[in-house]
Amino acid sequence: MDLEQHLAGLREAVDAFVGSATTAGLAAPVPTTPDWDVRRLVVHQGLVHRWAAGQVVGAEVDPDEVERDGLAAADPVAWLAEGAVAVEETLRAAPDDLRALVFLADAPPPRQFWARRQCHETTIHAVDALSAVIGRYPKAADTWIGRDLALDGIDELLTGFLPRPRSRLLSEEPMTIAVLPEDADQRWLVALSTQRPVTARGLGDEDADVVLRGSAVALYLTLWNRSDEVSDESLDLWAEGARVTWG
Repeated sequence: MDLEQHLAGLREAVDAFVGSATTAGLAAPVPTTPDWDVRRLVVHQGLVHRWAAGQVVGAEVDPDEVERDGLAAADPVAWLAEGAVAVEETLRAAPDDLRALVFLADAPPPRQFWARRQCHETTIHAVDALSAVIGRYPKAADTWIGRDLALDGIDELLTGFLPRPRSRLLSEEPMTIAVLPEDADQRWLVALSTQRPVTARGLGDEDADVVLRGSAVALYLTLWNRSDEVSDESLDLWAEGARVTWG
């Protein structure tokens, strides 16, 4: 996906997020993030948008102060939407040769990195908001997410997040996990050991120790721990070790 596609995905996710948060109500529990209610989810996402915009322009952002502002907002959902507009405008105004922090393995250049990261950050948390509406983990058919965005998000997780030095997805016994979308040619092979995971694009078949098959969207949601549509006993290890947290 290119910059425009990521920004379009960001806008689509914000629209879905706002709709679900409004429907569910700020006090509704969030099944996919059980420690949060919708208000906390909304404020977290609004914080991340503002922090990301700060990274793009090189401005200091105090997360605690921003979080307090969000929690005190008369309309936290409107506050979320304002932050989303601001981060998109910031990315549009940024130069192609932007110099800024990136924090994933195999990361694209900073401007593209931040557009991609905010697209998927917002999409996944919009799925959280959807779960508050339907009262369970969503399935692919419950969402608005398209195949290409899902494939891009799988790639970001498997090649960007998992291979970082601080990865917690480790296995005492070496094993391989093949991720095989049924509706696309892309595939990935993740090798686990006591060292950080190694992901190879374009590899993976039925000979892997674990084979995960499903639509691209179902795999995207499952690998990001937002759905139980694709099941395998190894996903207990995945759910803990591949969890992405703010910190």
